[in-house]
Amino acid sequence: MRSDNVKPEELLLYAVTDRYWLGDETLYQQVEKTLKGGTTFVQLREKKLDEDNFLKEAIEIKELCRKYNVPFVINDNVDIALKMDADGVHVGQSDMEALDVRKLLGPDKIIGVSAQTVEQAVLAEKHGADYLGVGAVFQTNSKDDADFVSYDTLKAICEAVSIPVVAIGGITKDNIISLKDSGICGISVISAIFAEKDITAATKVLKERTLEMLGGKSLGSC
Repeated sequence: MRSDNVKPEELLLYAVTDRYWLGDETLYQQVEKTLKGGTTFVQLREKKLDEDNFLKEAIEIKELCRKYNVPFVINDNVDIALKMDADGVHVGQSDMEALDVRKLLGPDKIIGVSAQTVEQAVLAEKHGADYLGVGAVFQTNSKDDADFVSYDTLKAICEAVSIPVVAIGGITKDNIISLKDSGICGISVISAIFAEKDITAATKVLKERTLEMLGGKSLGSC
């Protein structure tokens, strides 16, 4: 059942952070560049930062996203999300179950869940997920444990649930169009934004291609 916590159009271009490509920049600077380019949703993904630095960074980037009126969620770490009042959390299949996350966060926070099968998707929706991240729809180097999800499975998931679905995994400006008519509301990317030399320009192109892939249909209906 679709909630009011997140709108489908907010999931059009979903950026997942990765400090691998920082170079001389800060993550804050890179996130601001993608926001300037039109990113509509941001997930902070940190696997190696200690809790104090993670919390500090999360607070700073939440305020940045608020400035651009873009939802901000934390990957996996419910404790950090609660401490700094993030807009929500995204969890994988091996992380905390959506039902337990909802009990901790309450009814008004965004919960996203990764899914690779129709069964996982239906259960996540039943247990309170607001949206699904489905993939990997293409080969990806950003996540070593990513399972491949076929176009047919992606489409079947979109048809099986009423909550918005974003495609994830290996998506680039060149292969977005092949996701046409799958039923997704948007795409979630890491390297297609943060590995690019001009993050703002790369974001603009991705957004244009995603809108083209969606065929200009009303995002509120996906």
